Amino acid sequence: MEYQQYLDAHQDRFVEEYLEFLRFPSISALPAHAPDVQRAAEWVADRVAQAGLENAEVMQTGGHPVVYGDWLHAPGQPTVLIYGHLDVQPVDPLDLWDHPPFEPRLADDRVSARGASDSKGNMFPTIVALEGLLQSEGRLPVNVKLCYEGQEEIGSPQISDFLARHKEKFACEIAVSSDGGQFDADQPSLTVALRGVCAVQVDVTGPSRDLHSGSYGGSVCNPIHELAAMLAGLHHKDGSVAVPGFYDRVREATTEERAQTAAVPFSEEEFLTETGARAVFGAPGYTTRERIWHRPTLEINGVWGGYQEAGIKTVLPSRAGAKITCRLVADQDPEEIRTLLIDHLTHAAPEGVAVDVQRLSMDGKPYEIPSGNRFNRIAAAVLTEEYGKAPVYLRAGGSIPITGCFRDHLGVHTVNFGFGLKDELAHSPNEFFRLSSFRRSQRLYARLLRRMAVQ
Repeated sequence: MEYQQYLDAHQDRFVEEYLEFLRFPSISALPAHAPDVQRAAEWVADRVAQAGLENAEVMQTGGHPVVYGDWLHAPGQPTVLIYGHLDVQPVDPLDLWDHPPFEPRLADDRVSARGASDSKGNMFPTIVALEGLLQSEGRLPVNVKLCYEGQEEIGSPQISDFLARHKEKFACEIAVSSDGGQFDADQPSLTVALRGVCAVQVDVTGPSRDLHSGSYGGSVCNPIHELAAMLAGLHHKDGSVAVPGFYDRVREATTEERAQTAAVPFSEEEFLTETGARAVFGAPGYTTRERIWHRPTLEINGVWGGYQEAGIKTVLPSRAGAKITCRLVADQDPEEIRTLLIDHLTHAAPEGVAVDVQRLSMDGKPYEIPSGNRFNRIAAAVLTEEYGKAPVYLRAGGSIPITGCFRDHLGVHTVNFGFGLKDELAHSPNEFFRLSSFRRSQRLYARLLRRMAVQ
């Protein structure tokens, strides 16, 4: 293939550019790094233009930006929207890194840096693949639009409103997401579902100040006691969620979907070793994988209140609080679940304390792609040809919030076509990406776009 010859001939340059991209500390969660996210977006827009695409620009969202570009000269062919994100996670704890996280280290055919795998190492090859096709063949096989966002790692809070305002600009027949991975280096996979998410913070206030526990204990409500009871009441003993209405909209997995999940290799012993847990846990009637992939959850992420330092301080605390997130499956709605949770916590509070439940900004709808989607079948064929075996079908426990926005505002599904591997320490110190995956993803994106063209 001409594009492969071009990719091979320029691979050293692509690696150097990848390292340059990684040097931007584009941490979307930290306000001090907002200028770095903007600079990274400007770099990407320039690189998109250099690749030969048109109308490259940095678009403002009211939060972190989105980079757009297009090439729309393939009449009669579908328009493919390629998605990726240029923001990264915070880097703490710094003392666990082998090197500064934004000074990429290249060794043993691996690049180590924050964002190396999640998701700059997956996103940048999409630009390279487009350049390879344009520079070697003078055109693309399909129409292409780009959507590279700078706020995925904080839940894409402005993206829904942004896409609602720019429906026509981003209109397409299918979206393809580079933010993801393969099951392992030798087994391809396609992620066909992503859980949604919503979050709240609950604050419980009792007396106006911390009180002496000897003088006042047992005479007024202790906010920690009441919060503990409220949190305990969120689950049944078997681990299922006790909030009324929580499961009302859950669509049970079909026989085919459960069979797809069962076909994915799983070792309970390896799972326990990986997690450090003593035993698996969860509602009866489901396997461990099904609990993660097919079932919604409610998790208490943090609890605080009272004295936390060494020794003892005999107080009855004035306040206590907790943060809670729910992972959601089709056809649950984040706002509906959040309202149910707020109502449940509010009504569970005794008269002796005040309870305030705040909506937190993390929000994303669950997403699924239909099993018969034509573009997903094309992606499966491309992977089968590359790996010599058919992909397994995964259902991720985490979220990519924009996939629900593409469905709701653009009316399209998303093919998940990423190449990160689970051992690459995404979100952790010493994150890395294999250059073998960096090279592989370039040719597979070129091949995917060719296969998506109407013959």
